[in-house]
Amino acid sequence: MPKTVIYQMLPRLWGNTEGLNHRGGLISENGCGRFSDIDSNTFDYLHTLGVTHIWYTGVVRHATHSSQRGCSSSSAQWVKGDAGSPYAITDWFDVNPYLADDPSLRMEEFEDLVRRTHEAGFKVIIDFVPNHVARDYGAFSPEPIVGGRDAQGHPVLGALDDRSVHWREDNDFFYYPGAALTLPVESPDGVPYHEFPAKASGNCYSSSPGMNDWYDTVKLNYCDYHTPTWDRMLEVLLFWASKGVDGWRCDMVELVPMGFCQWVIAEVKKKYPDVTFIAEVYQKQLYFKYIHDIGFDILYDKSGLYDSLSDIVRKNADDRGVPPEDYQSAERLTWNWQELSDMEDHLLNFLENHDEQRLASDFFAGDGAHAMAALHVSLLSSKAPFMLYAGQEVGERGMDIEGKSGLDGRTTIFDWWRVPSLGRLYEQIHGKKGLKAPEKKLLDRYRSVLEISGSPAISEGLFYDLCYCNYSSDGFNPRRHFAFLRHAPAETIIVVANFSPSDASICVSVPQHAMDLFSIPSSRIDPSVPFKVKVKAFDAAVIRLR
Repeated sequence: MPKTVIYQMLPRLWGNTEGLNHRGGLISENGCGRFSDIDSNTFDYLHTLGVTHIWYTGVVRHATHSSQRGCSSSSAQWVKGDAGSPYAITDWFDVNPYLADDPSLRMEEFEDLVRRTHEAGFKVIIDFVPNHVARDYGAFSPEPIVGGRDAQGHPVLGALDDRSVHWREDNDFFYYPGAALTLPVESPDGVPYHEFPAKASGNCYSSSPGMNDWYDTVKLNYCDYHTPTWDRMLEVLLFWASKGVDGWRCDMVELVPMGFCQWVIAEVKKKYPDVTFIAEVYQKQLYFKYIHDIGFDILYDKSGLYDSLSDIVRKNADDRGVPPEDYQSAERLTWNWQELSDMEDHLLNFLENHDEQRLASDFFAGDGAHAMAALHVSLLSSKAPFMLYAGQEVGERGMDIEGKSGLDGRTTIFDWWRVPSLGRLYEQIHGKKGLKAPEKKLLDRYRSVLEISGSPAISEGLFYDLCYCNYSSDGFNPRRHFAFLRHAPAETIIVVANFSPSDASICVSVPQHAMDLFSIPSSRIDPSVPFKVKVKAFDAAVIRLR
């Protein structure tokens, strides 16, 4: 069974090869990808990476300040960037007009994308944002709104709310009667946004959200027991499942009641038993509960392996005057798997996503090639699914000053933008001269490691930490090196990762305990003879034994 590999892609960025990249520019200046850009060449390319699922981020209609390409403009005072955040949903039953060749046929074009994705052999993941929606949710729903439903019969959140009270169990939002919304920013176009009474923002119970709050959103009211809001959000999930969506990346589920999550997952799976629910959860102490009690299929392992690898890579990236005692020890990887290994089949490993800084940015590793040790550990150390963020495999740096996003080492989700390396990658897979030599080299390396991840030893095999038995081995430094073994009957793989900025010659022994525990044949490994490997700085060596 192949390892699950999820490829996160923002359709608005994919296929945009001609944008001018004016800071804060309009869609007509900076360009925008479309559903149709995700074509057969794209699918062929993703097959070369071993991808099994595609996460189309930013599909569901969200607030934008643009009035081009079929968009309807929301207030510039609270929309973040001209394009707007994909997580400020303005209509749960629509897709973004700007992604369609013909905005009036946008849903048909999305359905065609789903069909083509399935025919190419991939599963489709989109976002589910249960905690909040855009400030003007429902403003662009098909009229008339009758009985809380639009002209197509879909529920419009907040349409039946009693706005004279702060809270009511059948209200969808929280209100501040008598208080107008006070936003932390001035309107750039001189047109102030009026909201009266004010609604609570996505992460802030206040009529005056701060600059660091999600002031472009309003929080949904779930209660700790079944309310009409629960039913309306169930309709959302069933709607997209009926369109062929195979699963959801569920945003910030810790901010909604566990009871709702447990109920809605069970209800959806009654009709669509094979769909996948992926939870964004940050509290490690709650991982087990969200998997085994609530029913999520997969959990972001942000606070476990990602944070461990991130700290190790950032603090070991070079020798710029950092004293050895301040390096982040690779021993943390052993502590992490000891804590979380019983849940590994349900954890989603990753090194990049839209929230995190790019590996190649100046804020992280400084070079995509300097993350090879981390890639080998994240991808090969367990059976866990793995997520790849579009552009990661060619070393996209995220060092553009796009507009709202600014220079932060991230690829913008708020602005119209042409991502340079993604544009070159898109041209490359369409038979044009695109990628630079270092990008091609990095892509080849990613393909090589992803190919190894599909082997039985990785996708189905068992794990053994080789660090404890090699503390005294020649060249092995437990603070800078990490070694492990993966085993299946047909193959045994040994991986040695070097998080140091210096090349290393390392001896790694496999103990008799591992041989006995996994019934590894002595013809494959002699425990009395250590393996001698040379591992480049920031890199890893793989030994495949059959």
